[in-house]
Amino acid sequence: MSGKLSGHHVAVLLGGLSSEREVSLVSGEECAKALEANGATVTRVDAGRDLAQVLAALKPDVVFNALHGEWGEDGCVQGILETLAIPYSHSGVLASALAMDKAKSKAVLAAAGVTVPGGGLYNRWEAARSHVMAPPYVVKPNAEGSSVGVFLVFEGANRPPQELTAPAWTFGDEVMIEPYIAGKELAVAVMDGKAIGVTDIQPRSGFYDYEAKYGEGGSVHVFPADIPAAAYERALRMAEKAHAALGCQGVTRSDFRYDDINDLLVLLEVNTQPGMTPTSLAPEQAAHTGVAFDALVLWIVEDAYARGSAGGRAL
Repeated sequence: MSGKLSGHHVAVLLGGLSSEREVSLVSGEECAKALEANGATVTRVDAGRDLAQVLAALKPDVVFNALHGEWGEDGCVQGILETLAIPYSHSGVLASALAMDKAKSKAVLAAAGVTVPGGGLYNRWEAARSHVMAPPYVVKPNAEGSSVGVFLVFEGANRPPQELTAPAWTFGDEVMIEPYIAGKELAVAVMDGKAIGVTDIQPRSGFYDYEAKYGEGGSVHVFPADIPAAAYERALRMAEKAHAALGCQGVTRSDFRYDDINDLLVLLEVNTQPGMTPTSLAPEQAAHTGVAFDALVLWIVEDAYARGSAGGRAL
């Protein structure tokens, strides 16, 4: 057992309030176990509205933020941690808020020279009445992750997805609608500003939805992706550029679509707090390059502490 974090108290934020709560519980538990293996004293905190009071009482040396989705990944929790002056993992308030808002992040990324899909924001009621663009296209919430609330509308569809007006819809009145790009689903993890590699994600269902991402055997990860060398290099550079343009820190994961017939590579979004289990995409890429899961989690905490502590003293 490594004693690198011996004597240090790490609060791991997990669970939370978003639709990605269950995924966060898994990520957080895996990271907590890795931190304990590195010698840390770990407190698991199921983040609720009383988070500020809980953390003020705990007084941890550093926070590992394993929350996913709204509130935990969009700048809100980051603002709480800034106010409490507790060092924390991953990106800051502005980068987190930008990356979570698909419309605003696309504007920033396009200005930085990153290729992004067309389309834009539409009122969900309008989008449910008639096609706002010719199919095929994709409908998604503007500020959700894990493919929650995503619909593919293919050629020949008689009408848009009527789920947009259902009482169960809880993802806001504005939806992002983009042209559907056929081809491969690619992912690139960036660590400390440097891209690690490119994974080709092959969902068994034909669509990389929530079940394909998190269900047992839902997808196959091919690393390194079997794509032309020029496209592989382009994906690495675009992910690095996106990470920098949004002001991200720590580890991020950029998701792409690659139309291999027309050699078109498009960045869909940047995840500022990617899934953190040993088989998640970012840790999987790190492992392929010799950085084991426990070492990756340790690096994330050391990076957070160095950035957030007075004088940047190391753990």
